[in-house]
Amino acid sequence: MKKVAILCVLLALGVASVAAQTATPRVTKRQLNQQARIKEGVKSGDLTRRETRRLERQQAKIAIDKAKAKSDGVVTPREKAKLKREQNRASRRIYKEKHDAQTQY
Repeated sequence: MKKVAILCVLLALGVASVAAQTATPRVTKRQLNQQARIKEGVKSGDLTRRETRRLERQQAKIAIDKAKAKSDGVVTPREKAKLKREQNRASRRIYKEKHDAQTQY
């Protein structure tokens, strides 16, 4: 019985360490924030349908890249930097599109 308990504890620790290596809470939080900004732009009429489609497609690409980074069980610093760079680019584009002269008709 003791061996089973020890094995369960070790297995739980192993799973926790793998989860910690693939955790990307900042990326997830930024994705949610950027989705909310896009939604707000649609609601206020600052984004056209075309702009919205482009921004949504960009967000989808970031989500795919995030899934690829996590697929091997470890998100490397290089992968984190790439995701951060993509999110910075997306954030600037959201701002630019929301503040241009185009509006929803």
